[in-house]
Amino acid sequence: MGKRIYAGIDIGSLSSEAVILGENGILGYSVRNTGADPQRVAQECMEEALARANVAKEDVLSIVATGYGRIRVPFADREITEITCHAKGAHFLFPETRTVIDIGGQDSKVITLDERGAVTDFAMNDRCAAGTGRFLEVMATALETKLSELGQRSLEAKKGVPISSMCTVFAESEVISLIAEGKRREEIMRGLHEAISSRVYRMAKKLRVKKEITFTGGVAKNQGIVKALEVLFKMPVNVPDEPQIVGALGAALYARSAGPRAR
Repeated sequence: MGKRIYAGIDIGSLSSEAVILGENGILGYSVRNTGADPQRVAQECMEEALARANVAKEDVLSIVATGYGRIRVPFADREITEITCHAKGAHFLFPETRTVIDIGGQDSKVITLDERGAVTDFAMNDRCAAGTGRFLEVMATALETKLSELGQRSLEAKKGVPISSMCTVFAESEVISLIAEGKRREEIMRGLHEAISSRVYRMAKKLRVKKEITFTGGVAKNQGIVKALEVLFKMPVNVPDEPQIVGALGAALYARSAGPRAR
């Protein structure tokens, strides 16, 4: 019998990820913008991950899809919610994880889990884009800086300018007004990150948060958010090397635990 290979694919609102999982860990992965055609992107994402893993699709024993677009993956054998998959993926990377903070493109979640990586509770903000990847994209444009530089630049400020609104439209207007008043952009950036982190912290207070905390999703690449969360939670926060693929990794782990698809 050949190597036992499984795959997970996460179709998010802004980005999609695929992970190829072998017997000893991740063999390859891909990250792409979701765009307007999740089904096409799912196919492209999987093909790219397979190519990077040097694996043929017919050698994959089972595929699990997750994310908001999971039902748009025709080649998946099963669909599982992103909350469950992020918990599973975070626990695999950091076995002592008991709390997961996931900030994606359009929503944010705080998830608590047990020692096996199973979800025990969660809180979620999906009513608007406040404090998400999309929110930060709009703020970066208003501040005339690259999204990838937003976090690092915010750390240059000794204090943040308070941001009163977390509504994307109102916050954008507020940022533009603060720039016009002569406030330093780095201080505005820090204020935005502190506001986002405070929102997540308030969500977390509804749950019984325990050590360790692992931060997943694309926003976890933002060092300004990571630092602000660590200050609020008064503890270090784990950040995976590639936080965007944690949901897809969790999906692949579920594919592996469920075993090969029926032939």
